[in-house]
Amino acid sequence: MSQRMPGDPDGTADLSMAGGPRGEALRFEEPVKRKGRKRFLQSLQRISSSPSLARMGRVPSSSYRTGGKASMSCVSLASSSSAYGHTYGNPSHSSVGFSTAPTSAVTTPAPDNQTFDFKSRVRIIGQGVPNQTVTAPLTAPLPPEIRTGPKEPQHHASFELAAIDGDYFSNPVLEVVPERKPRNIDFWGEMPDEIKVHIFRFLKPWEIVRCSAVSKDWHKMCFDGQLWTNIDTHEYYRDIPSASLVRIMTAAGPFVRDLNLRGCAQLWERWSTHGQAISDACQNLEYFSLEGCRIDRGSVHSFLLDNTRLVHINFCGVQAITNSELRTIAHRCPKLESLNVSWCTHMDTKGLLKIVQCCHKLRELKASETRGWAEKEFMLELFKRNTLERLVVSHSDIDDEALQLLFQGSDPEIDPLTDKPIVPPRRFRHLNFSRCNLLTDKGIKCLSHNVPRLAGLQVSHIISLTDDAFQHLFEGTPRLTHLDMEEIDDVTNSTLQTLAQSPCARNLQHLNISYCENLGDTGMLPVIKHCKNLRTVDLDNTRVSDLVLTEAAAQVRRRDHRQIIPFSEALDCYGSAPRIAPKVALHLTVYDCQNVTWTGIREIMSRNTEPNRSLIVSLKCFYGYQDTVNEHMKRVRSGRLDSAQRLER
Repeated sequence: MSQRMPGDPDGTADLSMAGGPRGEALRFEEPVKRKGRKRFLQSLQRISSSPSLARMGRVPSSSYRTGGKASMSCVSLASSSSAYGHTYGNPSHSSVGFSTAPTSAVTTPAPDNQTFDFKSRVRIIGQGVPNQTVTAPLTAPLPPEIRTGPKEPQHHASFELAAIDGDYFSNPVLEVVPERKPRNIDFWGEMPDEIKVHIFRFLKPWEIVRCSAVSKDWHKMCFDGQLWTNIDTHEYYRDIPSASLVRIMTAAGPFVRDLNLRGCAQLWERWSTHGQAISDACQNLEYFSLEGCRIDRGSVHSFLLDNTRLVHINFCGVQAITNSELRTIAHRCPKLESLNVSWCTHMDTKGLLKIVQCCHKLRELKASETRGWAEKEFMLELFKRNTLERLVVSHSDIDDEALQLLFQGSDPEIDPLTDKPIVPPRRFRHLNFSRCNLLTDKGIKCLSHNVPRLAGLQVSHIISLTDDAFQHLFEGTPRLTHLDMEEIDDVTNSTLQTLAQSPCARNLQHLNISYCENLGDTGMLPVIKHCKNLRTVDLDNTRVSDLVLTEAAAQVRRRDHRQIIPFSEALDCYGSAPRIAPKVALHLTVYDCQNVTWTGIREIMSRNTEPNRSLIVSLKCFYGYQDTVNEHMKRVRSGRLDSAQRLER
């Protein structure tokens, strides 16, 4: 049987099959011996894919680059006894004595006649040792320096040669560590909620409301109840919409302690629809103010029923407040300390009586422009409790008899030596009887020696008062700091002289005698000299002259010399000019004073421009001089003394 082999187009190579035993190898003629490189390549088995394999019906290797020159990558080291020791093909492509089978094995029977070229550069590993198992590797990679393809770096060749001596798969596999990418940190998202709340607390309330529109997370954080424990709208009540205000109160209700809705008239329509929801949410209030608000009685009643911890209540000007709401306060708010129901025209002292009887901690009561202060039962209850420290009843109908019941009680015991009633001293610290035109000297005399803790007294616009009302009052009030006697026509300079010699002269800080046309230099000069802690003096439309202004400037200058200033605060970083602006020690108001001229005003201005002054005098005077005085004060406060002195000319 003859067969034309692939790679032999002429058919010169005949294939003959011997009828020997099974597994006998086919024999071929000896190929022509070649020299040099061709001889070496002829003796090697090419396991790598080549263009000639395509003609034999074999599939090329997936890693082989087709369409190029053939390459050689591995040499078979199988035993020469393989039955596949000869290739089928042209003698120029055959390998003498070597197997070309894809899977050579040691146990494959060898051909009878082996052809081996001893001059070849390739040796068969393991040949010549009969009856011995071959332990050496059967294949080895071809050195890169003799490959026909592109050469690889030298370190790869040394690694492959080293694999001949040992098992390649026994080598440890190096773990490839993936490159760590930089992490994108979300500072706001990973920040704890407590820190976020602390950051938002530095913002103003209207700024927090604007921030709520940034995102859903910010909206949730901006309406967190921890941010709204104190809701005080007196600075932004005109700008905040009613919907946002309701949203804040309902969201932060359990956390709110201080709720001040002063002037929020825009909530009038919301109270009818959201009043119950707001009162149900805000049940832990301690300070509650509805001053100037328009609100229905039902919402007020709900607030008072749900909040039993109220300490301060301000319902000034709320027309919905009646005696019924006052009785609710008396029964539901036992911890009440301060109550303001001024200008609530639909209530009277009958409702206040219940509060005084039930709220034993009541210290402050403001009820201006209310009725029923002449009721004896109510005044005797106030005298019995003796817990009030501040009482404001301006524009009320209180009279001398009611005032006597308040401070001395009914039928007190009289001391035979001093001819004064023997009663416990009252705890009042501030009293305001302004514009109570039913009061006379008899009622004001009841205060003498009965209010030793009194610090503020306002009796302005009581036209019936005279000097007799104040002769003994100043002796029994050594802690008096504020005195308002505005527009009392019958008061003369003798009252001011008595004030200057009284024990309260050293503590007096604020004095208002405006529109007391009978007062002049005779009474004011002793007051300026002896009342050394005066801060504010109102002398509008009085008979004082430039002498009072000159004495006031001199007293402030003496006060400045007595003040001890640390050396580090008195000098700047260069050790020369004052480090801080001078402070205003005395405010003088001399509007419409006919005896005050430019001479007295210039005296105060010149005193203020003296070097190293830390205390100066502020002046409000005739409108023709006021612009110059204001500019002079601005230059003095900024340290431009030379520029300020030019204005005095």
